[in-house]
Formats: sequence, structure tokens, C-alpha cells
Amino acid sequence: MATILIVEDEKNIRLLTAARLKTSYTVLTACDGNEAIDIFYRQHIDLIIADIMMPNMDGYELVRCLREYNQNVPVIFLTAKSDFDDKRKGFASGIDDYMTKPVNYEELLWRIQALLRRAGINANRRITIGAVIVDSDSYTVSREQEQIELPKKEFDLLFKLLSYPNVIFTKDQLLSDIWGMETDSNDSTIKTHINRLRNKFGDWKEFEIITIRGLGYKLILPEQLRTSCIHNS
Repeated sequence: MATILIVEDEKNIRLLTAARLKTSYTVLTACDGNEAIDIFYRQHIDLIIADIMMPNMDGYELVRCLREYNQNVPVIFLTAKSDFDDKRKGFASGIDDYMTKPVNYEELLWRIQALLRRAGINANRRITIGAVIVDSDSYTVSREQEQIELPKKEFDLLFKLLSYPNVIFTKDQLLSDIWGMETDSNDSTIKTHINRLRNKFGDWKEFEIITIRGLGYKLILPEQLRTSCIHNS
């Protein structure tokens, strides 16, 4: 499931937007650009929805900061500023889309889906890699006549890694994304779940979870399967 960061200083709008998106995405929130930057560098973020007018660091500065460090995460401005010059300035700063308040949340969902699709990010519920089908509705991983049902945390961890093959995730990122920011779990929890997945899928040639010493983990696919990885709705 894709992770979206909402950056909005007005609490009611922040909470309402988060509530509207939580059925389809993992949602994190920040009240200004400074908090957003802090979250961004601690967790994996797939898309940002940001207001322009915020204290401490506004939306323009937030996007410029991200782009300056070659962070290409898609950004949508969601703002009350509707003048042409504001839109021009927003796109010049490096945003990908611009919407004005009041928000049509159905339209916002369309735009999010389009940006994630263009970015190649999976926001759906099934992944197909060769003969392997990973289905988040049933928490199962199947291959031909073989099917394995996983506990939710193991499944979510595998689904996260499969959604971003060859991307390194730190243990802290995986803990936050799978167990939540307020979790009491620690690095040993990640190691235990990774080992369980390796025990269950160690002889499967379609994917492999490897340890990056001192950093975390990543999942790799055989070269012949990398171009055939399909995300399904």
C-alpha cells in the first residue's frame, strides 16, 4: 500500500483529508514543511499533498528543498491560493499537480492514482511476478498449485518489499511503515519476520530478500522477471 504524507497546518482539513485517504493508502500527517522534512527522511513516502501557506516552512520551500536533494517524490499542492501566478510559482518550484480548496475528494483520489501510476508506484492490492501472485485481500502468496497464507505483519512486510524491488529499506523505515511510528517493536522484530519469510520462500527463485549490512534489507528479482512484474487492481 502506498504511503502518502499530508502537510497541512489547518487541523480540521488535515484530519478530514487523512480520513478520506486512509481506506486506500497509508497516511502520515505533518503541520508544516519542517515536520514534513523530518518525517520524509525517517520514513518511505510515495506521494506528498501539501498546502502552500504554512508557518515555519511553506509549501514552496518544502518542494524546493526536496528537489534540491534530487528527491523526486510526486507532490500535489492543495491550497486556497487560486491565482495564476501562484500556480506558475508552484509548478516552477517542482510540483506535479495543483488543486484548489474546497477539495473535491473524488477528484483528488483520481489525481493521486494518476501520479502514482506515472511514478510506477503500486497502490493496488495484488502483485504478479512470473507465476507468483501476491494477494493482499487474502494474505496469500501462490505459485501454480502451491499457496501459502501469511500472518498479516509477515504479508505486509513482503508486500512492501515486493512493491519496490531493489530498493533498500532501513529497519526503522520498515518498523514505521509496517508496525507504526508508535510501536514498541525493535530491530529484532524485523529480523525475526525476515527470517520467517526466508524460511517459507527460500527455495522460490522468483524473488530473494537480501541483507544490506549496516543499512537494512531489499528484495531482488531475477533479471528475466524484472520487466514482467505486474501490479493489479
